Amino acid sequence: MLKNYLKIAWRNLAKNKVFSFINILGLTIGTTCCMMIFLYIMNEFGVDKFHADKKNIYRVMRGFDMNGTKLSVPYLSGPYAPALLNDYAGSIKKAVRVMHNYGLVTLGNNSFNEKKLYVVDSNFFSFFTFPLVSGNAATVLKDPASVVLTETAAKKYFGNQDPIGKIVELDKSLKLKVTGIAKDVPSNSHLDFDMVVPISNYANEEWIKIWINNNNFTYVLLNDNVQKASLEKSFPKFMDKYMGKDLARFGAKMDLSLTPMSDIYFEPHSAFDNVKHGDKKVVYIFLSIAALILLIACINFTNLSTIRAVERSKEVGLRKVMGALRNHLVYQFIGESVLITLISCLLSLGLLKVLMPVYNHLLGYSLTISWNAAPLYLFLVGVIICVGFLAGSYPAVFLSGFTPIQALKGKLKLGKGGSFFRQTLVVVQFSISVFLVIGTIIIMSQMRYVKNMELGYNQEHSIVLPVNNDMYNNRQAFKNELENLGSVASVSYMSGEPGGFFDMHTLKAEGRNDLVWKTRTEFTDFDYVKTLGLKIIAGRDFSGAFSTDTTEAALINRTAAKSLGFTPEQAIGKWVQNTIRDDKKRRIVGVIEDFNFLSLKEKMDALVITPNDDHRVVVIRLKSGNVTAALAEVKSAFAKISASYPFEYTFLDQKFDELYKTDIRQQTILSIFAGLAIFIACLGLFGLASFTATKRTKEIGVRKVLGSSTQGIVVLLSRELLKPVILATCVAIPAGYFAMNSWLQNFSYRTPMHWWIFAVAASLTIGIALFTISFKAIRAALMNPVTSLRSE
Repeated sequence: MLKNYLKIAWRNLAKNKVFSFINILGLTIGTTCCMMIFLYIMNEFGVDKFHADKKNIYRVMRGFDMNGTKLSVPYLSGPYAPALLNDYAGSIKKAVRVMHNYGLVTLGNNSFNEKKLYVVDSNFFSFFTFPLVSGNAATVLKDPASVVLTETAAKKYFGNQDPIGKIVELDKSLKLKVTGIAKDVPSNSHLDFDMVVPISNYANEEWIKIWINNNNFTYVLLNDNVQKASLEKSFPKFMDKYMGKDLARFGAKMDLSLTPMSDIYFEPHSAFDNVKHGDKKVVYIFLSIAALILLIACINFTNLSTIRAVERSKEVGLRKVMGALRNHLVYQFIGESVLITLISCLLSLGLLKVLMPVYNHLLGYSLTISWNAAPLYLFLVGVIICVGFLAGSYPAVFLSGFTPIQALKGKLKLGKGGSFFRQTLVVVQFSISVFLVIGTIIIMSQMRYVKNMELGYNQEHSIVLPVNNDMYNNRQAFKNELENLGSVASVSYMSGEPGGFFDMHTLKAEGRNDLVWKTRTEFTDFDYVKTLGLKIIAGRDFSGAFSTDTTEAALINRTAAKSLGFTPEQAIGKWVQNTIRDDKKRRIVGVIEDFNFLSLKEKMDALVITPNDDHRVVVIRLKSGNVTAALAEVKSAFAKISASYPFEYTFLDQKFDELYKTDIRQQTILSIFAGLAIFIACLGLFGLASFTATKRTKEIGVRKVLGSSTQGIVVLLSRELLKPVILATCVAIPAGYFAMNSWLQNFSYRTPMHWWIFAVAASLTIGIALFTISFKAIRAALMNPVTSLRSE
């Protein structure tokens, strides 16, 4: 019997090629999209799950009050880890410090800027589970003069040679021997490195011994019987013991907490945290999109199977007369449904393998996927069961319920109930499609708005160079060299460029009654305002004409003046004092207009700008003209003072792509999925149009004989099918408005949701639907009336 069922199912697929093709194509595309999103979700929720001791690993967080708002950051100073191990020997089994750094790697005459350098404790590879290809995890970093490279870094530096035992030079001062090779860090890790160096190389440096010099992450491994909450209760005493005097001196409050390893990736992160983070909202959005696309494909399947009922009515009637039971017929039709789904899943698996490189490129990283992984195939089995059995159940029950006499006479009527059901499904399909189109347009509109927004500073023709050791030691000579070039308009050293890193320090300020005031800080030279083209709204800029400006002057932005309770004019002459650096009081000599030095997802913050030699980048504004020639001149000047470092720069206006690259990628992927959703929905609409045209063939012939025009017939056929599409648009517009209004709340600066966005989404969807219907309607309307009237 099973063999016969399979034969009948296969013959029906072959006989109804158009409907079979539409069903299989729609399900294949839908299943492929769902598998892509499923892999993405698996990767997101699988971050850091590969560590053997993941359940007991925590990252120590430092909490403080930011002008009334409680913030938590992961950076601690060097003494924390040894002190925690000493004071909590019965609770903390291990601790490891991880400091992200940059370094110059030199091999012979070749130099590289290593941007994924980790400075760590020697137990790093035994604490975490980052597998080593070569070397012993317990001893690979025991020698201070050792270094571990990833496979990619080893190939970059040594090509196909065996790197073990080879010597590399770091920052022209440390000679390190390669003692181990680690596998490349998987994309589902919040830590990401290419080179790992022991922190013991810096054990005698002053900066690593100071409690207030926060520059590394501290991870702890708790014993099995230790509760996180009970350990956190004892941290106030720990802070008072080691930091009490400093905190009292700064007038600050600080506490410690523990974040489980499994929560780090999805925790709300501050601008201080430079590890990889994800957003659960985005994961749930993609999960919803996967469900919606699969739902559209299922609706297609159910709709098209139901409308084929007329064609198969005689088959059902004859089989019932021959003694077939209703449950046998249900099994037969569900079996056909499962067969179609199985074919689609097999095609999806092949299509996924082909598309994975493209998908990884769109995501910006490679998903950690094993084609032998059980969850992948369990997901496919789930799709087969859900789509094959559930989506196929209604058509099966519907087909098997025909009355034999009516079926054999060919007088079967689908009735108003069946028509209403099909139209309801179309409404659901196109509601989803319009919703996705609205989302795509608003995301694109927001990205364009952010990109074209007036940021308050001049970012054109400006390049950013990191300040290396050679440049730092010769920074004034380099600046003089650049300013003598005819192609350079201005040069300024600073601690962070707009969109880059900005320190957060505690300050005391006049008018705050000696209360601590936390603010962003910028350390720069006298040409900061000039180079960025900032606008001074009160007072003056730094000036060499005032000899005291270097140590006694400060600039603040409008928001800083407001937070102090002053107008820009009132702020001039007031003093501020950096308590972290033990600076003496500085007088505010000028107030600048607010400019967007942070991401546009963050609200405007107070900024205090002071002359200082804590320079990390140099911004060089070029004159308009031949940029290529200007870059060549800058490179030549760079080579004179820093020949051992590679010349690497970025344009200041490229910061947009860096700050919003995740949003831009999400926009691209959402656009693709929205387009595929509309395509799948239109496949179903094409099938309905084909059925409608076939069902009304004789009517069309009569109408043409009686004088109806081709245009009139096309309108007649299109009107019935467009009604549910128009209704779907009316349903989707308010849903899209509320959903996207919620998404826009992630941005401090957001585009208004203009009425035309919804009009475009509606017009686009209706237009595509009309084109799909018209293709079949015009063909039916142009048919020879004689042929139409002969058909039954």
